[in-house]
Amino acid sequence: MTTRIAPGVKGGIGTSVLRPDGEPKVTGNFAYASDLSSEGMLWSATLRSPHAHARLLKIDIGPAVAMDGVRAVLTQDDVPGEPLFGQEEQDQPVLCDGVARYWGEPVAVVAAEDEETARRAAAAIVVEWEPLAPFVDPDKAAEEGSTFRELKVRRGDETATGSVVVEGFYETATQDQAPLGPEAGFAIPDGEGGLDLYVTSQWIHVDHRQIIACLDMEPDQIRCHPAGIGGAFGSREDISLHIHVAMLSLATGRPVKMVYDRSESFVGHVKRHPSRMWYRHEADEDGKLVKVTARLILDGGAYAHTSRAVIANAAFFAVGPYNCDNVVVDAVAVKTNNPPAGAMRGFGAVQTCFGSEMQMDRLAEALDMDPLELRRRNALAAGDPLATSGQIIAGSLPTLAVIDTLEAMPLPDDTIEDDPRLLPGGTGLTTPVSSVVRGVGYAVNVKNLAFSEAFDDFSEARAVMTTAGVEIHTAAMEVGQGLVTVCQQIARTILGTDQVAVVWDDTSQIGSAGSTSASRQTQMTGGAVHAASVGLRDKILESFGGDELREDGVYLHDELVATIDQVCVGGPVGHHVQFRHPETFQPDENGQGDVHAGFVVSAHRAVVDVDPELGLVRVVQVDTVQDVGKALNPQAIVGQLEGGILQGVGLAVMEQLVVDEGVIRNPTFTDYLIPTFVDAPAVNTRVIEEGDHFGPFGAKGIGESPTISATPAVVAAIRAATGRDLTRVPVLPEDIIGI
Repeated sequence: MTTRIAPGVKGGIGTSVLRPDGEPKVTGNFAYASDLSSEGMLWSATLRSPHAHARLLKIDIGPAVAMDGVRAVLTQDDVPGEPLFGQEEQDQPVLCDGVARYWGEPVAVVAAEDEETARRAAAAIVVEWEPLAPFVDPDKAAEEGSTFRELKVRRGDETATGSVVVEGFYETATQDQAPLGPEAGFAIPDGEGGLDLYVTSQWIHVDHRQIIACLDMEPDQIRCHPAGIGGAFGSREDISLHIHVAMLSLATGRPVKMVYDRSESFVGHVKRHPSRMWYRHEADEDGKLVKVTARLILDGGAYAHTSRAVIANAAFFAVGPYNCDNVVVDAVAVKTNNPPAGAMRGFGAVQTCFGSEMQMDRLAEALDMDPLELRRRNALAAGDPLATSGQIIAGSLPTLAVIDTLEAMPLPDDTIEDDPRLLPGGTGLTTPVSSVVRGVGYAVNVKNLAFSEAFDDFSEARAVMTTAGVEIHTAAMEVGQGLVTVCQQIARTILGTDQVAVVWDDTSQIGSAGSTSASRQTQMTGGAVHAASVGLRDKILESFGGDELREDGVYLHDELVATIDQVCVGGPVGHHVQFRHPETFQPDENGQGDVHAGFVVSAHRAVVDVDPELGLVRVVQVDTVQDVGKALNPQAIVGQLEGGILQGVGLAVMEQLVVDEGVIRNPTFTDYLIPTFVDAPAVNTRVIEEGDHFGPFGAKGIGESPTISATPAVVAAIRAATGRDLTRVPVLPEDIIGI
């Protein structure tokens, strides 16, 4: 595949082009889903369960129906089609079906003339509950078989032993994706019994499948449209308010808008799975891994969502980017009455990377070996078998290169400035310079690319030449990651013109582009755009006998043989494709097989300042080296790396949903802390470009790996500064001071 940019094209691959949605977002003119409105629009609100587990004895909607301005009040009895929905398993009721299984489960929805009336009407509904004891202990759930999936991985000799052994128990807290834009939906009836739906989503086609089933409608009656999203990170991968707002619009015959407030958003979408992990690493005296044993428990909460896939990722990346011939992993995703968990950036690999990288540091200490040297001696490379599934690594995997490049990056000056804003105590003025101890820590991660385990993963795209330029049609969701520029750059490079516009089609106009998750859109939708653009280019060149396509027309030996107007004399010319990645397979009973389509590796180094007496931490700097395959848009990559690192820092030192007997105690940004600009460390980035075996121009997706090893790198740095054996994230002050 050629990467040559045609003469005159400025915005092709390898350049840092401006985002077309950048200016409207910065100036406040971008239309997010929550901004949509129309004449005659109704507002809607949701009544939710105040219990983590309870039996619904009676519901009286009469007081709400009787209120002025209320146009509809709906319960589970009003669902016209399938009563249950779910992305992987249809196990979740549209509205409470008689038993509330988690705190905040939707019970009824209301549509009214204004937002305040809708909220008051929802509050006026009378509900009688019989509280039940919530089932919240993941260990007990695992023991009693309350599970979504149990997975075992067995490779090599289970009786193998190493002369140097370290064990550890690790935990990760519940983390929220915390998108700044809350869930929002807008439904518009079409006057013919159907409707158009604009909802925050990461995959409109899988939403569409669930929505039409629950509404008992034909596919062409409901059209799901891409809508402006203020962040996602996995929180939009599952249905939230989609069916509710559609039901209300169909019931009233009017446009209906629903927007969650911040507290409701915390209960309205899935979380990162909290985890409990036990590890045993055994190595020889030279530091070569002999055997890794692990037991993993991830709490999936009340409903399945994507827990089956998340626990698989946790299991398959439980050893990290290292060679090991003997592996024993038992992994389970359990069902409880805790908040439902699902997709979040890193998708299972975040949890096990924390556990396995802490183990590698313990092992290095036991061997009296430099932590990076231990990782080098065990580094996974292309052509090696993945330690867990035994799959031979295809494409590129420059583990040694990311480690060596990271170590060579300069560390910050050792001088600790006497500026309270740059000290662990901040402007609280609690920490003098003399109390600060600095630590440096490293971590490395490996992650799969795109969907695994025989999933039929594809993306459709259509490239169309018009007299005004090229249109790229897709249903892939732009959630803020910059997919729009990648699609433009690929098409510009191949079709020889800067005049490329991305057109976001609804579910009736184009097939699925798959989910904006799993670090897949650059490779999958990018691959589809590449294939569609090549097909369109070849079709045009063949028609006019040319050898090159440029902005103004078809050329043969640098001579213009047909203008774009002549190319499009019969109307726009298009080419439509469905792009698939290399085939994957279900693992066998021992978790063995070619489970994944591709892999990406990265490494992080964190520098922290700690006040050991007060347990306060300031993350000074995080450096990272990222395996990108090919850098299509260098500036966009830096943005992804910086943002991903900050989410990893958040999990390391501050982010956790406090869940007490199934109830979220901190569902606001007042109490659920996420890093701000004040908390953001300096970030330095490097990329390794070794072309991969699939995707446009050898590029790899980079959406998740910037986060995965950022967390253990920060914790390793805190451990280096304090000597504390830290086994849980986030690391809290009491963990550091030993309370």
